[in-house]
Amino acid sequence: MRTKCFLVLALFSLLTVNTYAQTDVAKAFVFAQKQTVLMLKEVDSVKADAANAALASPRTLEADGKFVMVPSKDWCSGFFPGELWFLYEYTQNDKWKDLAKKFTTNIEVEKTNGNTHDMGFKVYNSVGNGYRLTHDDHYKAVIIEGAKTLSTRFNPVIGSIKSWDNRKQWKFPVIIDNMLNLELLFEATRLTGDSSFYKIAVTHANTAMKNHFRADYSSYHVIDYDPETGKILHKQTHQGFADESAWARGQAWGLYGYTMCYRETHNKAYLQQAENIAKFIFSNPNLPADLVPYWDYNDTAIPNAPRDASAAAIAASALYELSTYSANAKDYRSKADKIVKVLSEKYQAKTGGSKGFLLLHSTGHKPNNSEIDAPIIYADYYYLEALLRKQRLFKDEPVVSLNSINTDKGKK
Repeated sequence: MRTKCFLVLALFSLLTVNTYAQTDVAKAFVFAQKQTVLMLKEVDSVKADAANAALASPRTLEADGKFVMVPSKDWCSGFFPGELWFLYEYTQNDKWKDLAKKFTTNIEVEKTNGNTHDMGFKVYNSVGNGYRLTHDDHYKAVIIEGAKTLSTRFNPVIGSIKSWDNRKQWKFPVIIDNMLNLELLFEATRLTGDSSFYKIAVTHANTAMKNHFRADYSSYHVIDYDPETGKILHKQTHQGFADESAWARGQAWGLYGYTMCYRETHNKAYLQQAENIAKFIFSNPNLPADLVPYWDYNDTAIPNAPRDASAAAIAASALYELSTYSANAKDYRSKADKIVKVLSEKYQAKTGGSKGFLLLHSTGHKPNNSEIDAPIIYADYYYLEALLRKQRLFKDEPVVSLNSINTDKGKK
């Protein structure tokens, strides 16, 4: 009788937790839809001025509350269309699908922009999500063209894709953020069978794993190379507190990037790298109890330093996926659940406020005094992605909804 009662209580507890988890996701998406309706009105207001015709997507709010939009060439332009695709994915409401198509169209021109490494952030987060959810052949063609363009930035001597152009202080800078652009290349191999994209992605990931990380698995932001010899010229943390500090969003990019690389290759070195980065983040003595990091783990102003909700959202999304590959699944999922709950309860904007942004308290580029303690569009994007991954885990579905194409195609 005692055993039977225990089992009934355990089952009740599990059902209660799962019901709460799904209520949590549902509430967040109701909030996201209301906020996005508000943001669309702000977009229409800005676009009503003919001088703003080239602006494609929202990015942030300035300190005075001004709503900031950016053209398609900005690295953040693909996040808002991606959010609209996420809303369509969750609701299956064609209203969001139509809006996602509209805003994605504004980004497609970037497929031939060879002056940037941010093809994944721009094209894959918008067009890629569109293709994943619609299998529209037009989107497929844009993805392939974007991957071809991104490939032109690869230097085989260095083994990396170049990040920034026209920066006099560097010859061939490669930033940890660039790991997120590799997903576009993996997808291009899946769509075409051409293994060259896959090989570039793997080579870049291997080079970054070798050169970007310290012994404790924290990451530099920028590695500058000699493009002729491949020699490392300088290691620094451009957007962080100091060259030897751990910039919070950079650590999250690494966690997300190597988790994704493991998914695409099944190379256990990438899984181990992701696990080691997670260990650095979550055993860091300067990580707050709510798991939303300060903008840099080594800022001497801690605990009076700004937080970065975007780094937390990126990490949560990565952890949900990592939990499906790792023996540490329970711990990773628990941490991701806590982050999402904290973001939803403590870092959300007020409904009807912040001109439609979802999360507050992100930090963009503190050394440049830019976007400090602000809502930023990529925080919202990864927050919604994390919520969708949480829901898929609850439904016992693949956390990453890949296209129904042979994922081993073209790898040899």
